[in-house]
Amino acid sequence: MVEQETRPSDSLAAYYPLAVGNRWTYRVNGRADRTVDVEVLKEEDGYFHDNQGGQLSVDGFGVRDRKRYLLRGPLTQGNQWTNVVSVSSTERYRILQAGVPCEAPAGSFPHCVRVEARNRVDGETTLVNALTFAEGVGLVRIEVSAEKSNGERLPQTWLELASYKLQDSGR
Repeated sequence: MVEQETRPSDSLAAYYPLAVGNRWTYRVNGRADRTVDVEVLKEEDGYFHDNQGGQLSVDGFGVRDRKRYLLRGPLTQGNQWTNVVSVSSTERYRILQAGVPCEAPAGSFPHCVRVEARNRVDGETTLVNALTFAEGVGLVRIEVSAEKSNGERLPQTWLELASYKLQDSGR
C-alpha cells in the first residue's frame, strides 16, 4: 500500500467538492431522526444547484453562492473578508483555524478549515455562523448562534454531517 501525503490542499475546491450527484446528509441539533439531505442536481451557468435551493460555485477566489464567499483564500488562520449581501446587510468572515482535524458522525477528517461569519441583526444582536469545511468532503458542521452585545452567545441551531457520497470517492 502506498502511503499518501497528508498535507492539506491549497485548492479551495477541495473543501467543497461540487459535482452533480454529490450528496450530504446532516443531523439537525444532534438528532438522528431530524436530518437534512443536500444533493447536487445540476450545473448551470457555472453554478451547481442543489435540492435545497442552494447555488454554489468555486472560482479563483473561493467557494461562493450568488451573494457571498463562504470560504476564501488564502486558507490561513486570521484571513478575513467582507460580503455585502444587501443594502442593509454586511457579513464579516474570518478563518478561525486552518489545517486542523475535525470530527462529525460521518467520520474524522485530518484537514479542516473553521470559518466564522458575523452579521449584525440590530444594536443588541449579531448572528454568528460557524462553518467547518473538511478537505475532500465539504461542509461538515454549521453552528448558528445569536450573540448579545454583552458577549453572551445563545445557540440557535446546528447541523453536523452524518453521511456523504461523492461521485469520485465511492464513499
